Amino acid sequence: MILSTSFVAPSASAGQVAPPPLVLSPNLTEPWLLQLQPRGTRRATAPVQRRQVQQPQVRRANWWSPRQQPVRQQPRKQRPSRQVAPQFLPTVVDYHGKHKPGTIVIDTNARYLYLVQNDGTARRYGVGVGKPGFEWAGTHKITRKAEWPDWRPPAAMRKRRPDLPVFMAGGPDNPLGARALYLGSTLYRIHGSNQPWTIGHAVSSGCIRMRNEDVMDLYERVRVGTRVIVM
Repeated sequence: MILSTSFVAPSASAGQVAPPPLVLSPNLTEPWLLQLQPRGTRRATAPVQRRQVQQPQVRRANWWSPRQQPVRQQPRKQRPSRQVAPQFLPTVVDYHGKHKPGTIVIDTNARYLYLVQNDGTARRYGVGVGKPGFEWAGTHKITRKAEWPDWRPPAAMRKRRPDLPVFMAGGPDNPLGARALYLGSTLYRIHGSNQPWTIGHAVSSGCIRMRNEDVMDLYERVRVGTRVIVM
């Protein structure tokens, strides 16, 4: 079937305006037009190809973006070790000093306590000593021994530390530890500690600290009247 591209409308009656001629485009593909075409005359429509727009390439500067930058971790603060240094554990050493057997000699600079023995040796223990401003030296005797002693902080210490109690019963939480050896009429003692990691350091208010197991061993080896030399 051949369709003309135009047709002439019937002549208008009197007083009527003739409609404009209908023009059909040969490229129209409306469904109703396709139905008028003979079978086998439809043209296959080519698939529409979308045009790909090439994105402009952005040149990045030669630096790390915030997400790509390696995170620098701050060095962690070293926590004080809770272990006693090996050199401060009890041992037996040769002794060539002038002090008699049975004497306690405390070297506050080296942080050692020596118990002089009869065979030319000495039992050596690590100790904690007075912090700066609380150092002292002298010769005294042990005037009293106590197991799991009570603690009554001196008035001067409570003035420096208002948080301290007036009295604390003996026990594992007591700063004097398991045993105490009192030195003459002074406020100083050789005593145990519930903070063994302080052994080998200058941390006390003048007292000589030992590990609880060490002060218990020393407690059994000395008696009241034992001479103590602090230097």
